Amino acid sequence: MIDVQNLRVSFGQGASLVHAVDGVSFSVREGETFGLVGESGCGKSTVLRALCSLNPDWTGTVSIAGAALAPVPDRAFFRRLQMVFQDPYGSLHPRHTVNTTLGEPLAIHNIPDRDRRIIEVLDQVGLGAAFRYRYPHQLSGGQRQRLAIARALILEPRVLLLDEPTSALDVSVQAEILNLLSDLRRARGLTCILVSHDLAVVAHMCDRLAVMMQGRIVEELDVAALSAGRTTTAYGAGLLAASRGYDKRLASSLTADEPGA
Repeated sequence: MIDVQNLRVSFGQGASLVHAVDGVSFSVREGETFGLVGESGCGKSTVLRALCSLNPDWTGTVSIAGAALAPVPDRAFFRRLQMVFQDPYGSLHPRHTVNTTLGEPLAIHNIPDRDRRIIEVLDQVGLGAAFRYRYPHQLSGGQRQRLAIARALILEPRVLLLDEPTSALDVSVQAEILNLLSDLRRARGLTCILVSHDLAVVAHMCDRLAVMMQGRIVEELDVAALSAGRTTTAYGAGLLAASRGYDKRLASSLTADEPGA
């Protein structure tokens, strides 16, 4: 469903040139959820922005559902692929009601039967018709992210890009959103790419994952290997160790080695 070969994205020029994504290649099967993990600034979100054409300045080859991605894709492309952003507070227009937010993509693509589609997708994400004329400031963080998911799904895409969809939410609602995404993926047969810092989220959602460092993929592994801690690189092992949280013994050994300790 998704094939990426030698993807490169750079910013700046001359001495300030930064290779944010430096020769990334991977493929995702239809119906699979593929994870991209790594520290902040390693290029994960930049990959997604290139795939959804928010950053058209890239090189390499990308195909979605067998069709080559152009730097400026046609309108039909956005019916095949949609994205859910990290911040539900920043991704919704504050002066647009839920109805306007969901109706706009239907109007752009000349899709009929808009009332039925809006009510149907609101039910699917657990909001319901009662939320149809509310504004974003009248919704909680979790409700806003449900709306963002509904906006992505209303065009019935085959591919969904998820850029840390729960990191801006309270812990109490993160599991609800993850379970919602899992249910929607199964019901709609979606192919997904999930970017996350949280390896527990990746283990819950993904079939396979790639570890990124400084714009490159340094290893790929499946969820079984992740759960068993079987990594093939020192960076992957360090990322896995860091995900387990504070290690008192490790901290004590580092402190003991400090001068004057």
